[in-house]
Amino acid sequence: MNTFNKKSLYAALAGISALGVTGAAEAVSVNPDGLGQALVYPYYTVRDRVALASYNTLLSVVNSTASAKAVKVRFLEGKNSREVLDFNLYLSAKDVWVAAVLPTAAGAGIYTPDASCTQPVVSSSSASPTPFVNYAYTGSAADGADTSLDRTREGYIEIIEMGNIVDGSTTYDAITHIAGVPDCTPLTSASSDTVAGNGGLFGTATLINVLTGDAYGIDAVALDGFSTLPLWFAPGSILPNLANVNPKVSVVTASNATYVTDWAATTNPIDAVSAVLMHNAVHNEFVLDTVVKGATDWVVTMPTKYSYIATGSGNNAGRLFQRNFNGNSGSCDDVTIVQFDREERTISSPTSFSPPPPTQTDSICWEANVITFKGGNILGSKNLANIPTSFEHGWVAMGFPLIGTAGSPAAKHVLYGGASTTATVSGLGIVTGSLAATTFAGLPVVGFAAQAFNNGTLTDGAGKNVQSSYGANFNHKTTRSIQ
Repeated sequence: MNTFNKKSLYAALAGISALGVTGAAEAVSVNPDGLGQALVYPYYTVRDRVALASYNTLLSVVNSTASAKAVKVRFLEGKNSREVLDFNLYLSAKDVWVAAVLPTAAGAGIYTPDASCTQPVVSSSSASPTPFVNYAYTGSAADGADTSLDRTREGYIEIIEMGNIVDGSTTYDAITHIAGVPDCTPLTSASSDTVAGNGGLFGTATLINVLTGDAYGIDAVALDGFSTLPLWFAPGSILPNLANVNPKVSVVTASNATYVTDWAATTNPIDAVSAVLMHNAVHNEFVLDTVVKGATDWVVTMPTKYSYIATGSGNNAGRLFQRNFNGNSGSCDDVTIVQFDREERTISSPTSFSPPPPTQTDSICWEANVITFKGGNILGSKNLANIPTSFEHGWVAMGFPLIGTAGSPAAKHVLYGGASTTATVSGLGIVTGSLAATTFAGLPVVGFAAQAFNNGTLTDGAGKNVQSSYGANFNHKTTRSIQ
């Protein structure tokens, strides 16, 4: 199915290009091959699964191209996407940069054993990592939720290409590795030495808990065609972010139809990125088998939500998302939950989360949500929703229903876009068309399911006891509705 969709996308884009439609080759999309100009890592954590057994998050980003690059690395806490750290990173051609997010006494921090240049310099000591900060949600920036550094312990990560570094420039020479080590000085001309980027970034994160024997590997979601312009900003600037997508055009394939949508007239510049992440349902499995002490958590992250909601009580007066961020109650969006076991028995309940969210209906209330089954909470999250179930294993369909009247500007869980050029694969041909306006149903989400198992103490062939904890993770399966 993936192969068919990729072939459909390529054929459709080729057909659009042949018709002279502008924007198709310069538009943001999710690259199914994992390479792009911007990367979204759905989750990081340093929380304890059990007391004194904390996760570390191991991070990598790879420059697969022959061009040196400047990128912005940003960590956002998971309740309200408030930034807890960012810095500029310089990657030479074919470079890999690695780092680890570690627990600190009060929150979290980062260290890197890597020689690639960072501005400001990131700590190279695991004993004294560069600390995450709470400046963006305390004092005048407070949002009514927890103001402590504990909030920095889980969230998600953005890495955005600011551009290519001109070959032979002062910055290029400073960041190029000689015998494995770059000089990293001077970087004072980095702004003028940066030109539009060409993508080719990919990355992974590993959530690892040595004491409990858990490790979950995550691929970053790659946004290709993010910008045709250089996006260099100085260290200390909160820019660029996902709203800096340029041009404001998205390319999305749903089934065998491709939509190239114009967002130039949007009131929110992040809409084009939201469009490529929009899904009206998320599907995945859960395993709770008693004999292997199975447990399952889902991560459901909404990396553009912060750009649509306000701080305060009541319903969101803006677009797409349902409610404002109301302190420790979060910003809740109603969802539907339908459970299936492996024998096609099903449970559908309007209040299956336990304890019920503040809305008293099934809803997810944070920007990086962890949804656990039967109280397992293998990720130790505080951004938690729990699904009780009598099934030992099965799968769940989580839907994002329309809130309000279809077609109304006040409706939620729907994104209204501008005109689209469409191309549909039909047999060996392509049928092209157009829409005067385009409607994307659902919410912009990314994420995965993590499954943990424990067989208790096992004995190997030599009679020695061995640890028997293990796990696996699986990307969510999703559906789209575009019309």
